[in-house]
Amino acid sequence: MRSMEITEAIWERLLALRQGACDIAATDAAYGLYAPIAGARGSFVLAQVGQSLDGRIATPAGDARDVSGPDGLVHLHRCRALVDAVIVGVGTVKADDPKLSVRMVKGPAPVRVVVDCHGVLEGSESLFHDGGAPVIVLRSAAARGRPLPAAEVISLQPKACGLDPQDILDILARRDLLTVLVEGGARTIARFIDAGLVDRLHVAISPIIIGSGPAGITLSPIERLAGAHRPVTEVYSLGSDILFDCRLERRRAGDLVSDRQGEKVRVAHQA
Repeated sequence: MRSMEITEAIWERLLALRQGACDIAATDAAYGLYAPIAGARGSFVLAQVGQSLDGRIATPAGDARDVSGPDGLVHLHRCRALVDAVIVGVGTVKADDPKLSVRMVKGPAPVRVVVDCHGVLEGSESLFHDGGAPVIVLRSAAARGRPLPAAEVISLQPKACGLDPQDILDILARRDLLTVLVEGGARTIARFIDAGLVDRLHVAISPIIIGSGPAGITLSPIERLAGAHRPVTEVYSLGSDILFDCRLERRRAGDLVSDRQGEKVRVAHQA
């Protein structure tokens, strides 16, 4: 396990790396964790889960406050400051009413993207009124949602299981939003992982046992452990939380990869 301390000077260098102003060749734990995000050029997807020791992200009633410890929250805000956009599902917005800001750290705030397939957002949610970073709402082309203040609403053609993660990344790339943090909820994160579109998965574990409630990651079921993800992983002590930095295999168009049942499939080229 790597212990990590981020000084103001280290953070300034990481922010500079994000802007392309310098190159970092350092072995410090902070650089090992954050430089792959800050230095990403082109499409890069980070998924982040903050959960309890028993893998829960909230109580059965939906109370998710303080699941992550203070250092886990600071880590999440650092990740936001190092990407172009942060994606959440509509369930996260309805349950937590998040600001998706970087108020705990110095740095630029990402564009906030909400996947609202069926157009259920009402417009009263905080992120439409807080004067923060721009908001993009993604809806199904068939949805008849309300007009939303201070937001760009984009309609996408749904696929069999809703809005396609690759279509989401493509529409963001057209707006020069290439580095993306998929923050929640569990279903949204799972869809990006199942689609093979996540480069790094951060799982921050807080020393709390909830006992029941929704899980942090809920992927498609597998029959054999041979189909399980076994990513190369580094473990970091954040202080209040322990972080697992997992390198997932990103599928590229035309790649021959193993699906979760162990069979070889070819990923179709995207238009």
